Amino acid sequence: MPEGVASAGKDRSEVRIAPLPIDERDNATNELLDKVGPGRDLNLFTTLVRHQRLFRRWLPLCGGLLSGKLSARDRELLILRTADRCGADYEWAHHLVFAADAGLTSEEVDRVRVGADADGWTDLESALLRSADELHDECEISASTWSVLATHYDQEQLIEVPMVVGHYHMVAFAARSFGVTIEPAYRPD
Repeated sequence: MPEGVASAGKDRSEVRIAPLPIDERDNATNELLDKVGPGRDLNLFTTLVRHQRLFRRWLPLCGGLLSGKLSARDRELLILRTADRCGADYEWAHHLVFAADAGLTSEEVDRVRVGADADGWTDLESALLRSADELHDECEISASTWSVLATHYDQEQLIEVPMVVGHYHMVAFAARSFGVTIEPAYRPD
C-alpha cells in the first residue's frame, strides 16, 4: 500500500483498490486518462481506470452532467448536498473547488450541510437541496418539491436533477468502497 494512504470513507478503512501507478499505465490507459483533462491523475480517475471498458463508457456521462443545462451553481448545490448526505469526503473536497468557481460563498457551502431549511436559500435553492435529500431518503422527488423545480426548469433540467444526484451517489459508493484517498492539495486545513 502506498505511503500515507487512508480511506476517503468515514470509517477511515484501508484502501481496497489503489490508484493505478504511473509506471503501470499503458498507452490505452493514458489515452483514457487524457480524456479527463487536467484532473487525469486524481485518485478517483486513476482508480476507476483500472476497469477500462467501464471507465470509457462512464466518462461521457460524467462530463455530460458537468456541462448540462443546470447552472453550475445549481449543479454544485446538488452535488455537495449529495456528498454530505453520503459521507463522501472525497467528492466534497473536490467539489468545493467547483462550487467556488460557480460562485458559492464559503457561508453558502457551510449552509449546504444544514440543508434546505437553512435561512438564506431562495425557493429554488431550497428545492434543490430538498430534492437531494428526498432522493437520498425516498428515491424520488416529492410532488411539492417537484412543483417548485418545475416553475424554474424546463424538462431537460428536470431530468438532470435526479440524474446528477444519482450519479454522485454512485461515485460516493465507489469512492468510499474502494477507499479512494483525498489528495493532499484537496485536504481540508
